[in-house]
Amino acid sequence: MKVNIYYGGRGVLDDPSLYVINKMQQVLEELRVSVERYNIYEQKNSIATLPQTIKEADGIILATTVEWLGIGGYMQQFLDACWLYGDKEKISQTYMQPVVMSTAYGEREGELTLANAWEMLGGLPCAGLCGYVADLLTFEMNQDYSVIIEKKAENLYRTISQKMKSLPNSNQAVTKTVLRTQDLGLTPQESEQLSKYVSDDTYVKKQKEDIEELANKFKGLLDRDKSDDDEDPVPPYIEDLEAHFKPQADFKAKYLFIIDGKRKPLTIEVDQDQLMCSYGKQDGVDVYAKMTPDVLERIIAGKMTFQRAFMTGELTAKGNFKTLRMLDDIFNFG
Repeated sequence: MKVNIYYGGRGVLDDPSLYVINKMQQVLEELRVSVERYNIYEQKNSIATLPQTIKEADGIILATTVEWLGIGGYMQQFLDACWLYGDKEKISQTYMQPVVMSTAYGEREGELTLANAWEMLGGLPCAGLCGYVADLLTFEMNQDYSVIIEKKAENLYRTISQKMKSLPNSNQAVTKTVLRTQDLGLTPQESEQLSKYVSDDTYVKKQKEDIEELANKFKGLLDRDKSDDDEDPVPPYIEDLEAHFKPQADFKAKYLFIIDGKRKPLTIEVDQDQLMCSYGKQDGVDVYAKMTPDVLERIIAGKMTFQRAFMTGELTAKGNFKTLRMLDDIFNFG
Protein backbone atom coordinates (compact mmCIF):
# COMPACT_ATOMS: atom_id res chain seq x y z
CA MET A 1 0.00 0.00 0.00
CA LYS A 2 1.19 3.50 -0.79
CA VAL A 3 -0.02 6.83 0.62
CA ASN A 4 1.04 10.26 -0.65
CA ILE A 5 0.94 13.30 1.63
CA TYR A 6 0.48 16.69 -0.04
CA TYR A 7 1.31 19.52 2.35
CA GLY A 8 -0.07 22.90 1.30
CA GLY A 9 1.27 25.10 4.10
CA ARG A 10 4.23 27.47 4.07
CA GLY A 11 6.62 25.14 5.91
CA VAL A 12 7.16 27.36 8.96
CA LEU A 13 8.55 25.64 12.04
CA ASP A 14 5.54 26.25 14.28
CA ASP A 15 3.01 24.97 11.74
CA PRO A 16 0.79 22.47 13.62
CA SER A 17 -0.08 20.65 10.39
CA LEU A 18 3.56 19.56 10.08
CA TYR A 19 3.42 17.96 13.51
CA VAL A 20 0.19 16.14 12.64
CA ILE A 21 1.34 14.72 9.30
CA ASN A 22 4.71 13.71 10.79
CA LYS A 23 2.84 11.74 13.46
CA MET A 24 0.51 10.19 10.85
CA GLN A 25 3.42 9.29 8.60
CA GLN A 26 5.12 7.55 11.51
CA VAL A 27 1.99 5.47 12.26
CA LEU A 28 1.48 4.52 8.60
CA GLU A 29 5.10 3.44 8.20
CA GLU A 30 4.74 1.25 11.31
CA LEU A 31 1.82 -0.40 9.49
CA ARG A 32 4.21 -1.10 6.56
CA VAL A 33 2.68 1.54 4.34
CA SER A 34 4.95 3.27 1.84
CA VAL A 35 4.59 7.02 2.45
CA GLU A 36 5.82 9.81 0.17
CA ARG A 37 5.64 13.47 1.16
CA TYR A 38 5.21 16.35 -1.29
CA ASN A 39 5.70 19.86 0.07
CA ILE A 40 3.83 21.93 -2.47
CA TYR A 41 5.64 25.16 -1.54
CA GLU A 42 8.91 23.55 -2.65
CA GLN A 43 7.43 22.71 -6.06
CA LYS A 44 5.45 25.88 -6.70
CA ASN A 45 6.89 26.16 -10.22
CA SER A 46 5.72 22.66 -11.19
CA ILE A 47 2.38 22.33 -9.38
CA ALA A 48 0.68 21.51 -12.69
CA THR A 49 2.60 18.22 -12.85
CA LEU A 50 1.94 17.13 -9.24
CA PRO A 51 -1.41 15.39 -9.99
CA GLN A 52 0.55 12.80 -11.99
CA THR A 53 2.15 11.59 -8.74
CA ILE A 54 -1.27 10.33 -7.58
CA LYS A 55 -1.09 7.49 -10.13
CA GLU A 56 0.97 5.20 -7.92
CA ALA A 57 -0.93 5.94 -4.67
CA ASP A 58 -3.77 3.97 -3.10
CA GLY A 59 -4.71 6.92 -0.93
CA ILE A 60 -3.60 10.46 -0.22
CA ILE A 61 -3.62 12.97 2.62
CA LEU A 62 -4.26 16.62 1.79
CA ALA A 63 -2.86 18.68 4.65
CA THR A 64 -2.94 22.44 5.01
CA THR A 65 -3.05 25.18 7.62
CA VAL A 66 -5.61 27.95 7.98
CA GLU A 67 -3.59 31.01 8.93
CA TRP A 68 -6.18 33.67 8.20
CA LEU A 69 -8.73 32.65 5.56
CA GLY A 70 -9.23 29.40 3.69
CA ILE A 71 -6.97 26.53 2.68
CA GLY A 72 -4.19 28.67 1.20
CA GLY A 73 -2.97 29.34 -2.29
CA TYR A 74 -0.64 26.37 -2.73
CA MET A 75 -3.31 23.79 -1.94
CA GLN A 76 -5.84 25.61 -4.12
CA GLN A 77 -3.40 25.58 -7.05
CA PHE A 78 -2.84 21.86 -6.55
CA LEU A 79 -6.58 21.16 -6.59
CA ASP A 80 -6.96 23.32 -9.71
CA ALA A 81 -4.22 21.25 -11.38
CA CYS A 82 -6.05 18.03 -10.42
CA TRP A 83 -9.20 19.40 -12.04
CA LEU A 84 -7.46 20.50 -15.23
CA TYR A 85 -4.75 17.87 -15.75
CA GLY A 86 -5.40 15.01 -13.31
CA ASP A 87 -6.29 11.50 -14.43
CA LYS A 88 -9.95 11.42 -13.35
CA GLU A 89 -10.16 7.63 -13.71
CA LYS A 90 -7.29 7.18 -11.25
CA ILE A 91 -8.66 9.84 -8.90
CA SER A 92 -11.99 7.99 -8.83
CA GLN A 93 -10.18 5.00 -7.27
CA THR A 94 -8.16 7.01 -4.74
CA TYR A 95 -9.10 7.67 -1.11
CA MET A 96 -8.37 11.10 0.36
CA GLN A 97 -8.15 12.14 3.99
CA PRO A 98 -8.20 15.90 4.69
CA VAL A 99 -6.07 17.29 7.51
CA VAL A 100 -6.61 20.95 8.36
CA MET A 101 -5.11 22.63 11.42
CA SER A 102 -5.82 26.25 12.20
CA THR A 103 -4.03 29.02 14.03
CA ALA A 104 -6.95 31.36 13.34
CA TYR A 105 -10.58 30.55 12.54
CA GLY A 106 -11.96 28.19 9.92
CA GLU A 107 -10.48 24.71 10.30
CA ARG A 108 -13.86 23.01 9.85
CA GLU A 109 -14.59 25.03 6.73
CA GLY A 110 -11.13 24.13 5.40
CA GLU A 111 -11.70 20.41 5.99
CA LEU A 112 -15.08 20.65 4.27
CA THR A 113 -13.53 22.50 1.32
CA LEU A 114 -10.97 19.73 0.76
CA ALA A 115 -13.58 17.00 1.13
CA ASN A 116 -15.97 18.71 -1.29
CA ALA A 117 -13.19 19.35 -3.81
CA TRP A 118 -12.10 15.71 -3.81
CA GLU A 119 -15.66 14.44 -4.17
CA MET A 120 -16.26 16.80 -7.09
CA LEU A 121 -13.10 15.45 -8.69
CA GLY A 122 -14.73 12.03 -8.40
CA GLY A 123 -12.45 10.75 -5.64
CA LEU A 124 -13.29 8.57 -2.63
CA PRO A 125 -13.88 10.32 0.71
CA CYS A 126 -12.35 9.38 4.05
CA ALA A 127 -13.03 10.85 7.51
CA GLY A 128 -10.73 13.82 8.06
CA LEU A 129 -9.06 15.59 10.95
CA CYS A 130 -9.21 19.25 11.91
CA GLY A 131 -8.38 21.31 14.96
CA TYR A 132 -7.47 24.72 16.35
CA VAL A 133 -4.01 25.14 17.87
CA ALA A 134 -3.28 28.23 19.97
CA ASP A 135 0.04 26.94 21.34
CA LEU A 136 1.98 24.27 19.47
CA LEU A 137 4.03 23.06 22.46
CA THR A 138 0.92 22.48 24.56
CA PHE A 139 -0.69 20.68 21.63
CA GLU A 140 2.31 18.40 21.12
CA MET A 141 2.52 17.51 24.82
CA ASN A 142 -1.13 16.47 25.08
CA GLN A 143 -1.23 12.68 24.96
CA ASP A 144 -4.95 12.57 24.19
CA TYR A 145 -4.40 14.57 21.02
CA SER A 146 -1.64 12.20 19.96
CA VAL A 147 -3.99 9.24 20.33
CA ILE A 148 -6.62 10.98 18.18
CA ILE A 149 -4.08 11.63 15.42
CA GLU A 150 -2.85 8.04 15.52
CA LYS A 151 -6.41 6.71 15.32
CA LYS A 152 -7.08 8.87 12.28
CA ALA A 153 -4.03 7.43 10.53
CA GLU A 154 -5.16 3.90 11.40
CA ASN A 155 -8.63 4.72 10.08
CA LEU A 156 -7.13 5.77 6.73
CA TYR A 157 -5.21 2.48 6.61
CA ARG A 158 -8.37 0.43 7.30
CA THR A 159 -10.43 2.42 4.80
CA ILE A 160 -7.94 1.77 2.01
CA SER A 161 -7.16 -1.85 2.85
CA GLN A 162 -10.85 -2.79 3.21
CA LYS A 163 -11.92 -0.61 0.26
CA MET A 164 -14.78 0.83 2.30
CA LYS A 165 -17.74 2.24 0.43
CA SER A 166 -19.75 5.34 1.19
CA LEU A 167 -23.24 6.52 0.38
CA PRO A 168 -23.75 8.67 -2.73
CA ASN A 169 -23.69 12.42 -2.17
CA SER A 170 -24.90 15.54 -3.92
CA ASN A 171 -21.38 16.65 -4.86
CA GLN A 172 -21.11 13.70 -7.23
CA ALA A 173 -24.51 14.51 -8.74
CA VAL A 174 -23.52 18.15 -9.26
CA THR A 175 -20.28 17.08 -10.96
CA LYS A 176 -22.13 14.84 -13.41
CA THR A 177 -24.82 17.37 -14.31
CA VAL A 178 -23.24 20.81 -13.90
CA LEU A 179 -19.48 20.87 -13.36
CA ARG A 180 -17.39 19.82 -16.32
CA THR A 181 -13.86 20.66 -17.36
CA GLN A 182 -13.43 22.26 -20.76
CA ASP A 183 -13.41 19.34 -23.16
CA LEU A 184 -10.14 19.48 -25.05
CA GLY A 185 -10.57 15.89 -26.23
CA LEU A 186 -7.25 14.85 -24.69
CA THR A 187 -6.30 11.42 -23.39
CA PRO A 188 -4.87 11.13 -19.84
CA GLN A 189 -1.40 10.79 -21.40
CA GLU A 190 -1.88 13.96 -23.45
CA SER A 191 -3.22 15.81 -20.37
CA GLU A 192 -0.10 14.74 -18.48
CA GLN A 193 2.11 16.01 -21.27
CA LEU A 194 0.16 19.27 -21.42
CA SER A 195 0.61 19.78 -17.67
CA LYS A 196 4.38 19.51 -18.15
CA TYR A 197 4.29 22.17 -20.84
CA VAL A 198 2.08 24.42 -18.69
CA SER A 199 4.58 24.22 -15.82
CA ASP A 200 7.41 25.19 -18.18
CA ASP A 201 7.54 29.01 -18.06
CA THR A 202 9.71 29.15 -21.16
CA TYR A 203 7.24 27.06 -23.16
CA VAL A 204 4.25 29.11 -21.98
CA LYS A 205 6.00 32.37 -22.83
CA LYS A 206 6.90 31.05 -26.28
CA GLN A 207 3.31 29.92 -26.89
CA LYS A 208 1.99 33.36 -25.96
CA GLU A 209 4.49 35.04 -28.26
CA ASP A 210 3.59 32.68 -31.12
CA ILE A 211 -0.13 33.24 -30.65
CA GLU A 212 0.39 37.02 -30.60
CA GLU A 213 2.49 36.78 -33.73
CA LEU A 214 -0.18 34.60 -35.31
CA ALA A 215 -2.89 37.14 -34.55
CA ASN A 216 -0.79 40.05 -35.86
CA LYS A 217 0.12 38.16 -39.02
CA PHE A 218 -3.48 37.27 -39.75
CA LYS A 219 -4.49 40.88 -39.18
CA GLY A 220 -1.83 41.92 -41.71
CA LEU A 221 -3.17 39.40 -44.21
CA LEU A 222 -6.63 40.95 -43.97
CA ASP A 223 -5.16 44.33 -44.87
CA ARG A 224 -3.30 43.10 -47.94
CA ASP A 225 -4.39 43.34 -51.52
CA LYS A 226 -6.58 40.55 -52.87
CA SER A 227 -4.23 40.00 -55.77
CA ASP A 228 -2.74 36.50 -55.97
CA ASP A 229 -0.50 36.99 -59.03
CA ASP A 230 2.57 35.81 -57.13
CA GLU A 231 0.97 32.59 -55.91
CA ASP A 232 2.33 29.30 -57.23
CA PRO A 233 0.75 28.16 -60.54
CA VAL A 234 -0.19 24.89 -58.82
CA PRO A 235 -1.12 25.64 -55.18
CA PRO A 236 0.96 23.38 -52.92
CA TYR A 237 -0.47 20.89 -50.41
CA ILE A 238 -4.04 21.06 -51.73
CA GLU A 239 -3.75 17.90 -53.85
CA ASP A 240 -2.25 16.00 -50.88
CA LEU A 241 -5.04 17.15 -48.59
CA GLU A 242 -7.73 16.19 -51.09
CA ALA A 243 -6.14 12.78 -51.70
CA HIS A 244 -6.13 11.90 -48.00
CA PHE A 245 -9.50 13.39 -47.06
CA LYS A 246 -11.65 11.16 -44.89
CA PRO A 247 -15.24 12.46 -44.57
CA GLN A 248 -16.76 12.68 -41.07
CA ALA A 249 -20.52 12.45 -40.58
CA ASP A 250 -22.21 15.49 -39.06
CA PHE A 251 -18.97 17.46 -38.91
CA LYS A 252 -18.50 20.95 -40.24
CA ALA A 253 -15.55 23.28 -39.65
CA LYS A 254 -13.29 25.86 -41.23
CA TYR A 255 -9.52 26.00 -40.63
CA LEU A 256 -7.04 28.69 -41.60
CA PHE A 257 -3.32 27.82 -41.74
CA ILE A 258 -0.64 30.48 -41.89
CA ILE A 259 2.39 28.79 -43.45
CA ASP A 260 5.77 30.51 -43.21
CA GLY A 261 6.86 31.81 -46.61
CA LYS A 262 3.35 31.82 -48.06
CA ARG A 263 1.85 35.25 -48.55
CA LYS A 264 -1.71 34.01 -48.27
CA PRO A 265 -3.13 31.58 -45.70
CA LEU A 266 -4.37 28.12 -46.59
CA THR A 267 -8.06 27.72 -45.85
CA ILE A 268 -9.59 24.28 -45.36
CA GLU A 269 -13.37 24.06 -45.19
CA VAL A 270 -15.05 20.76 -44.32
CA ASP A 271 -18.79 20.10 -44.56
CA GLN A 272 -19.39 16.40 -43.90
CA ASP A 273 -18.22 14.71 -47.17
CA GLN A 274 -17.31 18.01 -48.87
CA LEU A 275 -13.76 19.44 -48.79
CA MET A 276 -12.78 22.86 -50.12
CA CYS A 277 -9.14 24.02 -49.98
CA SER A 278 -7.93 27.38 -51.20
CA TYR A 279 -5.41 30.13 -50.55
CA GLY A 280 -6.86 33.39 -49.29
CA LYS A 281 -8.58 34.99 -46.34
CA GLN A 282 -11.93 33.66 -45.13
CA ASP A 283 -14.55 34.62 -42.56
CA GLY A 284 -16.11 32.40 -39.92
CA VAL A 285 -12.95 30.42 -39.18
CA ASP A 286 -13.10 27.96 -36.26
CA VAL A 287 -9.35 27.39 -35.85
CA TYR A 288 -6.39 29.59 -36.75
CA ALA A 289 -3.04 27.80 -36.90
CA LYS A 290 0.56 28.57 -37.82
CA MET A 291 3.37 26.23 -38.83
CA THR A 292 6.39 25.93 -41.07
CA PRO A 293 6.31 24.13 -44.44
CA ASP A 294 8.58 21.46 -42.96
CA VAL A 295 6.06 20.61 -40.24
CA LEU A 296 3.17 20.41 -42.71
CA GLU A 297 5.22 18.24 -45.06
CA ARG A 298 6.07 15.86 -42.21
CA ILE A 299 2.38 15.62 -41.34
CA ILE A 300 1.47 14.87 -44.96
CA ALA A 301 4.25 12.24 -45.08
CA GLY A 302 2.74 10.52 -42.04
CA LYS A 303 5.74 11.25 -39.79
CA MET A 304 3.82 13.61 -37.52
CA THR A 305 0.19 14.24 -36.54
CA PHE A 306 -1.50 17.62 -36.15
CA GLN A 307 -2.11 16.89 -32.45
CA ARG A 308 1.51 15.93 -31.85
CA ALA A 309 2.72 19.06 -33.62
CA PHE A 310 0.48 21.17 -31.39
CA MET A 311 1.56 19.43 -28.18
CA THR A 312 5.25 19.93 -29.01
CA GLY A 313 4.76 23.56 -29.96
CA GLU A 314 5.68 23.11 -33.63
CA LEU A 315 2.14 24.14 -34.51
CA THR A 316 0.53 27.05 -32.68
CA ALA A 317 -3.19 27.60 -32.75
CA LYS A 318 -6.12 29.47 -31.30
CA GLY A 319 -9.80 28.72 -31.47
CA ASN A 320 -11.75 25.53 -30.75
CA PHE A 321 -9.18 22.92 -29.70
CA LYS A 322 -11.63 20.04 -30.00
CA THR A 323 -12.08 21.05 -33.65
CA LEU A 324 -8.30 21.25 -34.00
CA ARG A 325 -7.96 17.67 -32.79
CA MET A 326 -10.41 16.52 -35.49
CA LEU A 327 -7.79 17.25 -38.17
CA ASP A 328 -6.20 13.85 -37.55
CA ASP A 329 -9.59 12.21 -38.19
CA ILE A 330 -10.36 14.26 -41.28
CA PHE A 331 -7.04 13.54 -42.99
CA ASN A 332 -5.59 10.03 -42.97
CA PHE A 333 -1.85 10.42 -43.63
CA GLY A 334 -0.89 7.23 -41.80
